[in-house]
Amino acid sequence: MNRAATLEDISALVALEEHCFDEDRISKRQFRHLLTRGNARVLVMEQDGKLVGNVVLLFSRATAVARLYSLAVDPGMRGRGLARQLVQDAEKAVWANRRAYVRLEVRKDNVPAITLYESLGYRRFGQVEDYYTDHAAAWRYEKPLFPELHPDLRQVIWYEQSLDFTCGPAALMMAMATLKPSVVPERKLELRLWREATTVFMTSGHGGCGPYGLALAAARRGFRVQVYVSDEGVHLGDTVRSEEKKEVMRLVQEDMLEQLQAMTVPITIGTITDAEMEATFAAGAIPLVLISSWQIYRERFPHWVVVTGFDEHFIYVNDPYVDYDQGETALDSIHMPIARERFAHMARYGRVKLQAVVFLTAPG
Repeated sequence: MNRAATLEDISALVALEEHCFDEDRISKRQFRHLLTRGNARVLVMEQDGKLVGNVVLLFSRATAVARLYSLAVDPGMRGRGLARQLVQDAEKAVWANRRAYVRLEVRKDNVPAITLYESLGYRRFGQVEDYYTDHAAAWRYEKPLFPELHPDLRQVIWYEQSLDFTCGPAALMMAMATLKPSVVPERKLELRLWREATTVFMTSGHGGCGPYGLALAAARRGFRVQVYVSDEGVHLGDTVRSEEKKEVMRLVQEDMLEQLQAMTVPITIGTITDAEMEATFAAGAIPLVLISSWQIYRERFPHWVVVTGFDEHFIYVNDPYVDYDQGETALDSIHMPIARERFAHMARYGRVKLQAVVFLTAPG
């Protein structure tokens, strides 16, 4: 019998962890968090009133990905297909929670688990070095639960932002390095691009980059650039309250716009649909898109991501931010699938619902 775990199962869950694993065990405190406050679901398997297996699922807040975080089966019950049944039940739970992908990590030397996952249709797509407490590496696997999912993905280079306010330069480096391999993403370039692209930086207030700044930094390096913004006002003005700071931002933005116009960079004041974005992507451009991070990270700040692909249901992005507090790794931020309708809502920022997209194409 398989069912959702309750708080009454915690002692049995901890005992099973101790029976199954020598290291990397889930503690009593962690199980309590998963069952009460975590964005998670724990399924348990019972036989003759005894808990003999469990599977732990973690759900991303806004993307279509669920993570199979842990799978445990009593050693005395192995070889009976219980692990397979737990994984299949987990997939049903993932689908019921409106997620279309399952991702997981498995030790590179865990041959039985690797054989199981591959037999169930999981595809290896990456590795994580030094993943376990004994420094062993892990393979990363993924399975789409919707059989018609065949995204048109571009292998966009991924780079992790090194500071809270450098998502824009990190996203820009991903696109530039993909379109021009001689561009090497590294921190000095990240900070150089930030200095060029930010509208203003003060001890408090806005320190990030707007669409004109990112477009100007790319155009100066010979990339072909196209910009869409839905509002002509001070971009990201919601991030500061001081009228003096807003005036500085306005002047810097005005200067950037004049430079872009002098370089004949196409700028469209208006919105762009996801179908139009997909068509431009198919023609060879890489979109940098401004989103509100509230739905993903529960933080009210503007955030830049790179679109890496499309299919009928989802838009895929590389996110320069890794949410380590939620147990995520860099691979969670690569090709993140976001439902099209959710992405359309997410790609608006602030009270004016600013939409901003910067397209980069390889130098001519």
